[in-house]
Parts: sequence; C-alpha cells; structure tokens
Amino acid sequence: MSQAITTETTSPNKRLYFIDIARSIAILLMLEGHFVHDSLALDLRDESNTIYHYWKFIRGFTSPVFLTVTGIVFTYLLLGNDHTGFWNNMRVRKGLKRVVELLFWGYLLQYYAFHVLQCIGVGILTIITLYGISRDIKFIPLWIYYALAGILLFMSYLYVGLLPEGHYWPRNAPAFIQNIFHGKHSLFPLTPHMGYTMFGAMIGVILFNAKDKVKTAPFMLGAFFIGFMLYAFSKKFLLSVGELSFLQDTSVYRMDWLFEKLGMVFMVLTLLLALETYVFRIKKSNLFLKIGQSTLSIYIIHMILLYGSLTGRGLTHYFHERLNAYQIVPYTLLFMLSFVIFVCYLDRIRRGLQFILLPIKKITNRLFFID
Repeated sequence: MSQAITTETTSPNKRLYFIDIARSIAILLMLEGHFVHDSLALDLRDESNTIYHYWKFIRGFTSPVFLTVTGIVFTYLLLGNDHTGFWNNMRVRKGLKRVVELLFWGYLLQYYAFHVLQCIGVGILTIITLYGISRDIKFIPLWIYYALAGILLFMSYLYVGLLPEGHYWPRNAPAFIQNIFHGKHSLFPLTPHMGYTMFGAMIGVILFNAKDKVKTAPFMLGAFFIGFMLYAFSKKFLLSVGELSFLQDTSVYRMDWLFEKLGMVFMVLTLLLALETYVFRIKKSNLFLKIGQSTLSIYIIHMILLYGSLTGRGLTHYFHERLNAYQIVPYTLLFMLSFVIFVCYLDRIRRGLQFILLPIKKITNRLFFID
C-alpha cells in the first residue's frame, strides 16, 4: 500500500514528498475516522451539529485521497523503469507481488467482504495491464488509457451503484463475485471506487512526464484550477450533459459526487505540493513521512486492534457507539498516538521478526522472479 515516490532513473531532487505527506494525512484520518465512526454515541450523530457535519465531510475524502495516491505512486515508479522490457521492468514484478499480498491480507482480515485492500490490489493489477497494452498500442497516450478507465468506472455507478436495496450485481453470481462489484458486503467495490486509482495513475503519468515543471507556479495553479472546477461545477456540467437526447434516461448527474471528491483530491494534493515547494524543508528521515510509508502495516494492525480481525475481539467490543462528546476526543487521540509509537518502533519490530519475514520474502521474491 505504500512505496516512496522515487525511481532508479530520477535524481533525489525529483522526489515528490507531497505524495508521502498526503499518504500520512490519509492514514491518520482513516484511523481517526474509523475509531470515531465505530465509537461515537448514536445521539451525537446529528447532521445539524457543525462539528459533526464537517467531520463527516472531511471523512468522505479520506478514501478518495488514499486510492488516488496509490495510483500516482505506483505509476510514477512504474514509468521510472520504462526503458526496459515489460517483464524486465522490476516494478511490474513487484506490483504483481503486491497485488497478491493485498488480496491475501484483505481476505484474511475480512474474508466475507471486498474492502479497500482488495480494491487497491485489483487497481494495481489494472494499472499494470493497461501499461502492458499501451506498450503494444503506442499511438494512444498512456494517460488516456487511465483516464478512460476512470471515467468508465465512475459511469458504472449509474447502473450498478443505483440498484435497489437487496438487488446485487452480477445477478445470480456467487456472493464472492457480487461483493467485488455490488454485493451485500461491498465495502469498497471496484464500481466506482477503483476509478480514483485510475485517475491517480493518470496523474502519475502526467507528473512523470512533466517532472521538471511540477514544482512551478503555472503547473500548480493549473492543477488547483482543474480541481476547483471539478469540485464546484461537476453537477452543473453533468446536468447539462444529461439533457442530451441519448442520455436523458441515464441520470448522469448522480455521479457528481465522484467528480466532486476527485476535484477535492486535486486541490488537496496541489496545496501540499505548494507547501513542499515554498514552505517545508523536508528530510528523508522524517517520522511523519514514515507514517505514510507504513500504511499496510498500520492498516493490518488497526483492523486487528479496533475490529478484532483474526483475534475475534477488538476495541469495538468495548466502545461501540458508547463514547460521549467528552470521551471521544481523548480516546481517539490515544488510539492515533498508539500507531505513531508503533511506527517509531516498526523497524525494530521488523528486525526482531527477520527469522520469519526473511524466508517468506525470499520465497515470494523467487515466485515473482525478483532479484
């Protein structure tokens, strides 16, 4: 789930730390969001309450940021080795290994559901597949492949996402398959959530091709403007498009929220890029960045600790919908702090587990022909 944005062919000054910052923010917001959502008393979930309203608003952008950043990171790294053959590109092999790891952990933690790990895993597999196709059909720019995939996945919501409650798709398919698209336990179905990963891949291509211009004011202003337009005018634009005769029965305007969130992601990433360029003095050995580079480990542990995955008993058994307004803030901060401490000791923990991790790594690397 996390890799640093750097490549074998790009110099250190081309490293894009704003991606690591975005990932760190996203994982911390995920920890906070999951804990509050699970623990906050029902009588405090009042949409008219300003604090709760904005909390819910911010929480709605956490997964789009995470899914989009995943696409950016993997594609940027993938193109860094584009001078080699497809299978000789080490990022292809490592990507396939990561797909298997994400699917393994996703179903191990929640065997009955299709969650974010599986969604990211299939997203990476799709990025690799479209990249491979583009190497044979070169007259279409790679970013267009990813943009079209993102648009089609968003458009799938108009049918799959709007099915009546209890109507799952594909019809008559096993629940395992339905959950991938629209089933009883579709927590992060491919349709439409993987669209964010595809748009992230599109951004990754653009960033790589324009890496000498990324930290210039015109680039950042342009990116922010595109994000603002998506956020502010998606619904109006889709309403206008929906008036076309062949689209009048599609309710195309109902996917406005997907593009609005994508626009917000664009703006957030651009602001972080501006902060990295003009304000921050970022060092490689930075605890905050390390949090964003340890997302898979954090996700696995938080699922075990909060929901009791694998163990059968987590914090949810003690705090579920029970915390009042005075308890929720300190308890949430304590929950988040525990993971900051975990990241501080993560390297030491890994060294202590090398007798297990190293043989597994050697075996899996051999399976995917990774040196």
